[in-house]
Amino acid sequence: MLMNRDKSALLVVDVQERLAPAIHDGQRVTDNCAWLARLAARLEVPVVVTEQLPDKIGPTLESVRTATADAQYVVKVCFSAQTDGALAGTAVDSRRQVVICGMEAHVCVQQTALALRWAGKEVFVVADAAGSRDPANRDLAFARMRAHGIEIVSREMVAFEWLERAGTEVFREVSRAFIR
Repeated sequence: MLMNRDKSALLVVDVQERLAPAIHDGQRVTDNCAWLARLAARLEVPVVVTEQLPDKIGPTLESVRTATADAQYVVKVCFSAQTDGALAGTAVDSRRQVVICGMEAHVCVQQTALALRWAGKEVFVVADAAGSRDPANRDLAFARMRAHGIEIVSREMVAFEWLERAGTEVFREVSRAFIR
């Protein structure tokens, strides 16, 4: 199954001020989440951002907030945004495919991804844009999600599948701005 930009929503999970510094390779994960959000905006893929108890964990990091300026933000209490009901009425709710990035891979990302999969969605987790404090937990989460039918992908896989074809003006623009 391929990701299709007309069927996809991007879900950015909990890239927050007090959590991000503790994530292994957190700057890379954060940068890749922002990259995906900018790509989604360029390709008109709707973006939804979750924040876990922002009064305690802080708001979404500034670099991601800037990249998701037009996104819908939702606050959640449960680790799974799907279980929490926070995604009801969002683009994640209305689209067939959900591309997920964020923190932590073995907690909120995994629980949300599994719940969305059980709800019948096609779910893709972006490995180079998802992190945990301990990389071993991240790797276990990827293996577990994969075993439940969730696709583990890279940010470039997302870009090229959303683009679908070369030789178009959009491809040339995205290639210059995002790929090279």
